[in-house]
Amino acid sequence: MTSLFNICQPREDVLKGSVTESDFAADLAMVLRDQAPPDYQDPRLFFANTHPTRGLKNLLWNVSMRLCEQTEGVASIFRLDTNYGGGKTHALIALAHLARGVHSVPNIAEFIDPQHLPKDEVRIAAFDGENADPANGRSMGGGIRAHTPWGELAYALGGYEGFEKLRQSDTAGQAPGAETIRELFGGAPTLILLDELSVYLRKVWAGRQREVGEQLTPFLTALFKAVESSPNAAVVYTLAIGKDGASDAYSPENDYIARKMSELESVSARKATLLNPTEDDETVQVLRRRLFASIDDEQGRNVVESYHRVWTQNRDKLPGAGFLDKKVEAFLYGYPFHPDLIETLKEKTSTLENFQRVRGMLRLLARTVCSLWRTKPSEALAVHVHHVDPSYEPIRQELVTRLSLQAFVPALNADVAAKEGAQPALAQEIDKKHYAGLPPYASYVARTIILHTFAFNENLKGAEPGEVKAAIVAPGLDIGFIEDAIRRFQQDSEFLDDKPHSPLRFLTEANLNQMVRRQEKHVDKGETRAQLNDRIREIFGGMTFHSILFPSMPSEVPDDAGDGHPYLAILSYDATEIRPDQVNLPELVRKLYKERGSSGEFRSNQNNLVFLIVDASKRDEMRQKMMRRLALDALRQPERLQSLAGHQQSQLQEWFQRSEQELAVSIQQAYRHVFYPSKNRVEGADIDLAYTVIDVQNAGANPGDGQRQVSRVLHDMKKLRLAEDQPDSASYMRDRTSLRSGRISTAKFRDEFRRNPTLPMLVGDDVFIRGIRQGVELGEYVYQSGELVWGKGGPPPQLRIDEQSFVFTTAYARENLIWPKPEPKPTPPPIQPTEQEPPTGETGTDGGGDTPDKGTAQPEVPVFPKHFETEGVLKEALTLLWEKARSANVQALESLRIRVYDASEGFKLFGPVNAVQKARKKVSIQGEYETTDGSSLVVEFNGLIADAAPVKEFLDPQLRAANEKNMTVEFSLTFEDGLGLDGGEPEAFSEKLCKFGAGAAYVLAQVKVKNADA
Repeated sequence: MTSLFNICQPREDVLKGSVTESDFAADLAMVLRDQAPPDYQDPRLFFANTHPTRGLKNLLWNVSMRLCEQTEGVASIFRLDTNYGGGKTHALIALAHLARGVHSVPNIAEFIDPQHLPKDEVRIAAFDGENADPANGRSMGGGIRAHTPWGELAYALGGYEGFEKLRQSDTAGQAPGAETIRELFGGAPTLILLDELSVYLRKVWAGRQREVGEQLTPFLTALFKAVESSPNAAVVYTLAIGKDGASDAYSPENDYIARKMSELESVSARKATLLNPTEDDETVQVLRRRLFASIDDEQGRNVVESYHRVWTQNRDKLPGAGFLDKKVEAFLYGYPFHPDLIETLKEKTSTLENFQRVRGMLRLLARTVCSLWRTKPSEALAVHVHHVDPSYEPIRQELVTRLSLQAFVPALNADVAAKEGAQPALAQEIDKKHYAGLPPYASYVARTIILHTFAFNENLKGAEPGEVKAAIVAPGLDIGFIEDAIRRFQQDSEFLDDKPHSPLRFLTEANLNQMVRRQEKHVDKGETRAQLNDRIREIFGGMTFHSILFPSMPSEVPDDAGDGHPYLAILSYDATEIRPDQVNLPELVRKLYKERGSSGEFRSNQNNLVFLIVDASKRDEMRQKMMRRLALDALRQPERLQSLAGHQQSQLQEWFQRSEQELAVSIQQAYRHVFYPSKNRVEGADIDLAYTVIDVQNAGANPGDGQRQVSRVLHDMKKLRLAEDQPDSASYMRDRTSLRSGRISTAKFRDEFRRNPTLPMLVGDDVFIRGIRQGVELGEYVYQSGELVWGKGGPPPQLRIDEQSFVFTTAYARENLIWPKPEPKPTPPPIQPTEQEPPTGETGTDGGGDTPDKGTAQPEVPVFPKHFETEGVLKEALTLLWEKARSANVQALESLRIRVYDASEGFKLFGPVNAVQKARKKVSIQGEYETTDGSSLVVEFNGLIADAAPVKEFLDPQLRAANEKNMTVEFSLTFEDGLGLDGGEPEAFSEKLCKFGAGAAYVLAQVKVKNADA
């Protein structure tokens, strides 16, 4: 759609903002003295900028007919009735140009048929009450000073000689007679113009010259008689009135003149023809003509049609739907001015004492058009109420100074539009926060309300929400956003009328919102912090996680199984924060996750800890909501509550109740950054933590239940398994844990889910136990606890999670004759002793031979564990392994298997392992990874370390860049003479392997020899 800025072209002075007060304040005397600005002095410019209203054309034709002595049906006396700024002086200037000659005006035919223009020279005399000086006399030239209207007219019509005829009347302040006045006409066409008589009367009355003022009526009587008796003379005078006949600014004086004129008409046949130069329906055409050099009405029609479609689509949300046709008609007639703008100015703003109707509209809209063309908002298709922008200083001065609305300055600054460089107003803050990249909906709402507020009568002040929407909505402006902006602005405004059922209008004094804000300044910061901390503790308490509030050192975050639920560490909003546009791993999070206790040891249960961090952009809002709740609570105290109006007491109680939920929502929307265990590390991180963010809308979905939002986001990512979830498949659990070796205790099996970041986090043990049951029932696992062995098809027992209960793969159980259970062998019958063979425990009578005594007990052969296994950070796992073996009195170890769960960590051991002397070394690399583009690779390598080097060089960068990865590196070392445990050889071995660090590992050792006592 064609832009407003292509359809209309403002006049140059309007566009430059160079329109001055004198450009709109017509001065008849200055025109007659050839001292007026060009727009008024030059008849060509004057008529080019003037709209030919019906009243003006009628006036020009009637007066011209009178001056041409075509008197049939034409009056000689004309009265222009309008309020101040309504165009009466403008009409008198048009008559002055007519009398002086307008044949050179190109567009004069718009106003009058050139054939009806006066042919002879016209004498013209004008009296302007604003320029009159009854006390000192007005300088007329040649040293003459006139003190009265008749003195000024005499000089204007007859020069020095004319004034001499009336000098005594002027000096005495006594009205001349009709004959004397008629002599001044000299038989020539004569035009008498009288303007601002009320101003003249106030001057003479204020100067204690009331008797001179009383002579105005005799003078007008004589003047009208002289004019009526001259066929080519006319008099035009003005009277300023208000709406419905009420007089305007000079009320007593205008009433006096109107009354005297009525008396004149009642005692004679002299009746003035009443004309209104600019009727209400023509005002917009006057504005169009003066402010715009060109308007493409055809394109304007297309724009109006698009508005009509928008109004029709939203007719259920807009008032006056039954009057759409009239609104469209008014829009077509006045485009580019929105009909609501013109109606507001005419029906509301014009009731203000200092707003002079058309003149006031011209001043205000000239500044509005200038401002609009400077900013050129892309959505602007017409000039709306909301384009009257008080942030533009010329408009602000017009409203505040010209219209004497200084009382509304606090409301303007706080709610609508602050001065440049000052603290932004509420509307501007709402736009920045909620409508960034969109039209400034809140400012549009605020500007519309403020202009509707500027009215004299109380019942005219303000607008209903539907009226505000109707004034703003347009193609390209979403009515949903307008409704949202009204709601937000109404909720937080400091100066909107807060009485029930009142329209949207501004007050000059603060409302309850402002009282609350003032109370917020007195809220103790320490109390705010304490209350906020308690509320955060309550909100993020729950049954899914074990919450830890504001930990600052590793010792404050347990590294144990706890109650079976993962730990949720909520970090202090003062300690660290996350900016959504720049996510980095905070150093505090890194330290808390990597270490445990106070000695700097590595944390074992790294898959059992989640971090929750505050959003930097939401932190202050969270604090402010807490302060607001405390402020509301303070105002609820009886001694404070009683000082409020009844409607404010009810509103305060409602706000306090609502503030609890608003605070909860604010806290949850602030704490929305989550770091959780995963090999998908945060960019630049050296530990296994990934990052996700909770959507703002979801964050506040369940106010007061903060754990739910954390649980939901991790559950949706398949990272968290709840008690009611289905377990992972048996093969998944086997392939990603140490169960791949065939055997694991249930306690260690469960611990792996707390330790290994590649595995899901489990809430409680239920889903873990169901996973084991499912594996057994599907024939993937075998379970053993003491003498109890359970495999597929067997009766399900109560499963236990401890170091004495084991899960085997079916293959391992079959290989080690654990399952299926072997068939029991039949028991042979007992052998009876014979005479030749004495019973056991007895010896023969001959006592001979070396046959051992069968009744003597044989010495017991010690039984050693065949292998030892440990798990943890590599150094920790090896240390624990040496301790176990030494406790069992083992002298040496035949072999070691070291499985590292993070392949990148395992690659670091290639060199140290390969350097081990007197041992056969092999390496196994198994697993898979997925690239960021969705490609995947499955790897399985078994062989010498030297042969694996190229594989490692290829995989290392690939794994660092992978989107998902699950790969382990396993080393097997077989020692030729065994790894002795008596001296420090094992510790030296550990030191070499762990020199470059390594992550979590599983270590299996095979025993080589018997114990030391054997």
